[in-house]
Amino acid sequence: MRLSKAWLIAARDFKVFRHQKNVWYSIIVFPVIISVIFLLVLEYAGSRSRGLTAAQLPTLINSFSFFLVIGAAFVPLGIASYSIVGEKVEKSLEPLLATPLTDGEILLGKTVSAVLPTLVAMYAGAAVFMTGIDAVTFQKLGYYYFPNWTIGVLLLVLVPIAVVMSVLFSVIVSSRVNDVRSASSFGILMFFPFLAIYLASEIGIISLDINSLLIISGVLLAVDVALFFVSTATFRREEILTKWK
Repeated sequence: MRLSKAWLIAARDFKVFRHQKNVWYSIIVFPVIISVIFLLVLEYAGSRSRGLTAAQLPTLINSFSFFLVIGAAFVPLGIASYSIVGEKVEKSLEPLLATPLTDGEILLGKTVSAVLPTLVAMYAGAAVFMTGIDAVTFQKLGYYYFPNWTIGVLLLVLVPIAVVMSVLFSVIVSSRVNDVRSASSFGILMFFPFLAIYLASEIGIISLDINSLLIISGVLLAVDVALFFVSTATFRREEILTKWK
């Protein structure tokens, strides 16, 4: 596999995405919501007569922080779905598949083109989120809550794993459907495992501490590896060229 060729595919997709407003909306909206809505919730909770105690804040903030992971699984769905199915609909995928590039190079390039913009958007949203949380909670906590090791594991380990998982799943789905809407609809299923983890933490089945997050990351990394092999086996360029109508 030639990484330089995969990067050419990614660069090509970046140029295409610049003219797709729906793609940009999917990248930008969720990080903005995450970076703002939880600050408003904390502001509201703190303004009530009893408010939140300093002891309650860390658990609540960690719960809010996990939505960065949920967002990382949700945001790339539109990009990854358009990257294959959208190009098929617009008849720009066939010329690419007719080149001497290998399936692995094409898939890697399209994965990179969906992963990088998502990570940039999520990290930008996370920076706003952490800055706002520190500003809102400093007076009550007496210290800046962020950065810490928990958010480090979330952003540097779990968020990239979630993004890659979502993209690989979208590739698999996109190989079996013929329109972007169907691909996006099936891709939403990737949202539920992370929502289940969040709900499990809320009812006390698991905690979102560093050890638990590392274990979750290890399990999901294994899933990523499995999805990579499945996506490679599923992406059959001859079938796409001859049978997609």
